[in-house]
Amino acid sequence: MKNTKVSSVGERALISILSEIFKAPDGREKGQEGILIGAGSDDCAVLDLKGEDCLVVTTDMLHKTTDFPEEMTPWQMGWMSAAVNLSDIAAMGAEPTGLVMAIGMPADTKIAFVEALAKGMQACAEFCGTTIIGGDLDTHEELTITGTALGRVKKSQLLLRRGARPGDLVCVTGYTGSAGAALEALQSRKPVSKTVLNALFEPAPRTKEARKLAESGAVTSMMDTSDGLAMSLYDLSRQSRVGFMIRENALPILREVRAFASNQEKLREFALYTGGDFELLITIDPQKIKKVQNICNLIVIGECTKYEAGIVLESPECKFITIEQRGYQQLKAKAVDRST
Repeated sequence: MKNTKVSSVGERALISILSEIFKAPDGREKGQEGILIGAGSDDCAVLDLKGEDCLVVTTDMLHKTTDFPEEMTPWQMGWMSAAVNLSDIAAMGAEPTGLVMAIGMPADTKIAFVEALAKGMQACAEFCGTTIIGGDLDTHEELTITGTALGRVKKSQLLLRRGARPGDLVCVTGYTGSAGAALEALQSRKPVSKTVLNALFEPAPRTKEARKLAESGAVTSMMDTSDGLAMSLYDLSRQSRVGFMIRENALPILREVRAFASNQEKLREFALYTGGDFELLITIDPQKIKKVQNICNLIVIGECTKYEAGIVLESPECKFITIEQRGYQQLKAKAVDRST
């Protein structure tokens, strides 16, 4: 693949390639002592703290031209930059312990812009019970923000993408498709409420809910849905070796988003294939569902099946439709023209 371009393989394939490089020849992570989970397999890396706790670490990079719609304020850009990292911490069931933020910006950026950006970062960090603990500044052709978030969780409560079993219930927090509808509204210049717009501009990491879910002992696997519900289902499926049957009628979608969608196909697109909803996708032991029903706004949307059954959607007409493996990816694989 020496001459293959990254645009031809896509983000997840490239992550797999790099993850192999970051492992020793025998498959174990380099310098593996103290590393419980290394590169590529989960929302965060996990480090052993030599006691009952472990440290989870994640990083994410955002760019002005690809990640921040023109309508976003500097404060909202800052909030989003922190949220993408803190959502990954939540996905592991961990308590956030700090954020390090590196900002590259054009030299002519106004101080007021940077101040508003920083206040947004700090507001999101405080919302999640933590703070900005450091970072770096540099000049760059466009605004580029890289965050690194740290979290702490007991090893016995650590939640991973693997662990789901056939028969487990599939649940999500909050609503799905709201951020996708907001982005479509912006692109088509159609009006939507502040509630829908804020799903895209000010996503709320589910850190508090995640801690309670981790403590419940009822969760068998978990991750966030920032890349879209469908893509998250495929990620969980690969790690847990299970399939999924999702009931379309059970998907939690805001009434306004339902009204905004022009038809059922568009609504399905919002709910399954658009990213930006920083919710949690969770599998739960059916015998323990009562333990978590009052923890947060948790909706059962289906169940785990055998891996060979694939990932399917049961429509309102009781038809089974294969859920495609697509959603938001920063490095999108280009389609190959095979007609020639």
